[in-house]
This record gives sequence, C-alpha cells and structure tokens, in this order.
Amino acid sequence: MLELDHETALGSAEVRLQDEFATLFDFETVHRYLYDSYDDYVARATVTLYLPTLAERFGRQRLYALAKVQGKVAQPKPTVLFLCTHNAGRSQMALGLFTQLAQGRAIAWSGGSEPSAALNPAAVEAMAEIGIDIADEYPKPWTDEIIRAADVIVSMGCGDICPFVPGPRYDEWIIEDPAGLGVDQVRPIRDDIAARVENLLAGLGIPFTDSLRS
Repeated sequence: MLELDHETALGSAEVRLQDEFATLFDFETVHRYLYDSYDDYVARATVTLYLPTLAERFGRQRLYALAKVQGKVAQPKPTVLFLCTHNAGRSQMALGLFTQLAQGRAIAWSGGSEPSAALNPAAVEAMAEIGIDIADEYPKPWTDEIIRAADVIVSMGCGDICPFVPGPRYDEWIIEDPAGLGVDQVRPIRDDIAARVENLLAGLGIPFTDSLRS
C-alpha cells in the first residue's frame, strides 16, 4: 500500500505525464509505466523520500523510449545507453559527461544489471570537481523499450549479462570499476571515461563543448 504522501505525489506526477504524452499514449499506458517505475525503486531503495520524483523521471524516460521505438517521435535525437553492473559509478559518470558535453544535441541514458541502492560517493565527488553534479541521479535497471530505443549501447563491465538486440551499435569499454576506491583513484577513471565520451560524440558527428577535464 502506498504511503499517503507518495500517493499524492504520484497522482501529481501522473497528471504531468498524462498531459505530456496525451497525443502518444492512452491513460492506462502512462499509468502503468509510472507505477511500474515506482515499484522498481521501492523494491531496492533504502531511503524512500524521493521515490515519487525518481519514478516520474524514470517513467518519462521509458515512455519517451517507447514512443521512439514505435516511431512516434519526430526527428529523434541520437540516443546512447551506458550500461554497467551496478549503475553506481562508471555508467553514471559517462551519463553526466555525455549530457554536459552534448548540451541537448543527443540523449544519454544509463542502467545496470544489478542496480545498487545509491551512487558511489567517490564518483559523485570526482564529477563535482569538474563541475558536473550527478548527486541527484539514482541507480536503475535497463528495460526492454530503453534497450530498443538506443542507437548506441556502451557496455562497461556487465559482460554477458548485457542485453543484445538487433539494430544498435555496440561498444565495449574496458574501464576499471570504481567501487570501493577513494576519490584519488577515481579521478583517472573519470578522465578515461571523459576522453572516451568525447571520442564517441565526435564519431557520432555531434558538436560538443570544451572538455571539462582538469
């Protein structure tokens, strides 16, 4: 049973999503994706305060992905999906860097095969040092529609567990897992990811802002 404040917040979130996707999906589809996203977070969360907000964000992402898969998005932007095991360090840093550098010219998502309960604090700190705040992100799984909507899928350590579907381009980045490392050890990992993200954007023909690496 939903907590009262969560029920109220989810009701407001649903109104926003219903308005946003009114021309694309019926009421039941929007309702299902929002509440499925909420249930996924509830199953893993240790802190529940922001779950309705997270569910709304993930639900919106999934609905956009579904619309793209179904050909309902006019002139869709290139979409890159970063995957790792826990979606707590490498893929989150890649997401933050890609989003910052692309400046809306392309879309990035991230996910994990076994999402953690929270982000790696050393990764958050290392990203903050170069002016990118990923603290409001949250580990999440990948879903079928997100996989199928991606144009490029970048795997960072999830190996055979990473999904495969026909269509997307697949890249494998061999990058050290920052789990359990201090920020001094995470900085070189961050910079390695930054260089790879810049090369990825260049390869996709997407202009990007100046590098933020120190």
